[in-house]
Amino acid sequence: MERSSTTSIVIVGGGPVGLLLALFLDRYGVGSVVLNSGELVPDTPRGSTHNARTMEHYRALGLADRVRALGLPAGHDAGISFSTRYGGHSLCLLPWPGSGQVRARTATAARTDQVPEPMHRANQMYVERLLFDHARTRPRITLGFGTTVTGLEQRADRVVVSAEGPAGPRTWHARYAVGADGGRSFVRRRLGISYSGQGGLDQDVLGRRATAAHLRVPTLYGEFLGDRAAWSNWVFNGELALNLIALNGVDEFFLLTSSVDPDTVDAPELVRLVRRAAGADLPVEVLGHRPWTAGAALVAERFSDGRVLLAGDAAHLFTPNGGFGMNTGVDDAANLAWKLAAAVQGWAGPRLLDSYEAERRPVALRNTAAARELAVGLGAVERPDALEDDSAEGRAAREKTGLALAEYGQRTLDTLGVQLGARYDGSPVIDAGGGAPPPDAFVSYTPSAVPGGRAPHLWLDDVHGPGSSLFDRFGTGFTLLRVGDRVADSGALARAARDRGVPLTRLDLPDGAARELYGAGLVLVRPDGHVAWRGARPPADPGALLDRVTGHGRREAFW
Repeated sequence: MERSSTTSIVIVGGGPVGLLLALFLDRYGVGSVVLNSGELVPDTPRGSTHNARTMEHYRALGLADRVRALGLPAGHDAGISFSTRYGGHSLCLLPWPGSGQVRARTATAARTDQVPEPMHRANQMYVERLLFDHARTRPRITLGFGTTVTGLEQRADRVVVSAEGPAGPRTWHARYAVGADGGRSFVRRRLGISYSGQGGLDQDVLGRRATAAHLRVPTLYGEFLGDRAAWSNWVFNGELALNLIALNGVDEFFLLTSSVDPDTVDAPELVRLVRRAAGADLPVEVLGHRPWTAGAALVAERFSDGRVLLAGDAAHLFTPNGGFGMNTGVDDAANLAWKLAAAVQGWAGPRLLDSYEAERRPVALRNTAAARELAVGLGAVERPDALEDDSAEGRAAREKTGLALAEYGQRTLDTLGVQLGARYDGSPVIDAGGGAPPPDAFVSYTPSAVPGGRAPHLWLDDVHGPGSSLFDRFGTGFTLLRVGDRVADSGALARAARDRGVPLTRLDLPDGAARELYGAGLVLVRPDGHVAWRGARPPADPGALLDRVTGHGRREAFW
């Protein structure tokens, strides 16, 4: 007999984006059901980069330290190395601080340092397990792993999701549904939404159809990499190009390459490939492999249809260069969760959920373009036959190629502007007044309290521990910052929020550093940490301002 249940939100897809969306909703007091066709969290490696913004989201959920405990050992370099072969010539080495150095630097950072949670390398399969285990402890989250969604129907007041699970068929009636079910999304296809953009790249290095594999190579560190060991370990020569990404810092690696045919490759061929890359007959165990398409920069033409929304790979597909894909999906979840919570709790206006696509689709276009630009840059680096020669020609070729690879590699590391610089200028739920935003930059991030961008960070004490970050003091609703030693009157705004049921926390920041960062006496920060409004004095019509930022529409002149 088919069972029928009700819930606020059904999330289709239990990967990192779906699980984080459920955890964000839980933080806001809203329950959800996560349906995932796989019975278990995948044990196959995927992306390993958790950027600075994603780490801030983990911090808000109380998970940042637990994520940092995963992945590479504290002293392992998190950078990139390029060699002609693992037992051959070094082309360039781009060091990057490991987790131990990151913790030490963060502990002594300046109060106005903008990166309270620097980028961390831990493979997605480890972090997914952590998110899954944590979600299981949250009573508002129901996990339906081993459940395949078979139908989705929209009605005027709800979404009906049909599924087949271990206990038989079941129907969920939800206020809203979210498709976070990957590039082959059932939800996206059911809505009739297509991707637009550019598919795979026609290039020899991470282009066309590529191969990903999970390997155990126990002697790679001790006998070959030595002091060249990094997080990303490339072999680059005229014969082949491949990357072995360190997973545990001991013997497990994630292989990415376009140097074999993914449709015919088998485990013995992958073993031979790695041995050719090392230039020696070293032991290699293939734990799994799969084909994938490198170079994609695809974005869904729409991010929503009625009560159904898309997030993560269901909304955008990336090439892995730069590690932007999963992180963009995590930011989708952070943006969407508070809007869904507001809709469920009754304080959202009719335009609030519409603002999700208006805000996130331009960011997806920006980030997929950035990743593809990096992929094209790697493919443009020449691999002359002389790279491995012990001759003047070989040395000259290695120097030239090493410089080109260093430029490419550093660009994949120096992406703070992409990580923290996403803005929602032009959003219908952002007040456009308040100054000109800084220019968008790939490498650098310029803190700015101009509405639309991430709220600037400030350490509030010298401890730099839990509770020390300004972000730790933000509420789960809107936060009104009262900046400077002369606190502006915020009573009318607080009363307007209370009358509308809008959660609002007031936070005083009396010191000069805060005034320099924020440049105004009053700053309204959204639940996702983006600035919604700022002003030198209270708004003349606080209700009109709150109506604007919660999606009830714009009433003119709240000054």
